[in-house]
Amino acid sequence: MQDVWVEMQTFTAERTAATRDEIWFVEHPPVYTLGMRASREHLLEAGEIPVVQIDRGGQVTYHGPGQLVVYPLIDIRRAGLGVRDLVTALERAVIGYCASLGIEAECRKNAPGVYVAGKKIASVGLRIRRGASYHGLAFNVNMDLEPFQRINPCGYAGLQMTQLAGLGLPNATVEETGKAFAPFLERAIAALRKN
Repeated sequence: MQDVWVEMQTFTAERTAATRDEIWFVEHPPVYTLGMRASREHLLEAGEIPVVQIDRGGQVTYHGPGQLVVYPLIDIRRAGLGVRDLVTALERAVIGYCASLGIEAECRKNAPGVYVAGKKIASVGLRIRRGASYHGLAFNVNMDLEPFQRINPCGYAGLQMTQLAGLGLPNATVEETGKAFAPFLERAIAALRKN
């Protein structure tokens, strides 16, 4: 996780006006990450899972095998997007992708991310530096959800998590989900750029 984080920081620090935007799709080994202003009180019991303080917004979350992590490295200034616009695009992409699978998902006004029947399926945490974004979206595909029980996910005590595998897609993989999800994300970002 830390290698990818350093690569994102380097990419963002070295980008120029001519640097093309990129979207990275990755899968991390088990790790808890704490946002810049995260309260450690939301980390209940890390156990053997490493804890890393990183430079994104938000509280504590868990990343692990079976979770699609999407890092949009976008010059939001050049694209004419605000931070909320990018969060909205990420959320809409997940909602659209879930709808294509027959799963009804929604976002919440005061709690970024995407929810299915009150359980969180995707978390959002961004960092904007020099007018460009990094960090991004964690989309639960087919993973061990137990580590989420050791934290207050995104700072919400009692928040339950869900995943595609528990919603009728027991054979879902991160690789297949990433390939199928990419067009939804591209369309969601393109739609906001037009406005």
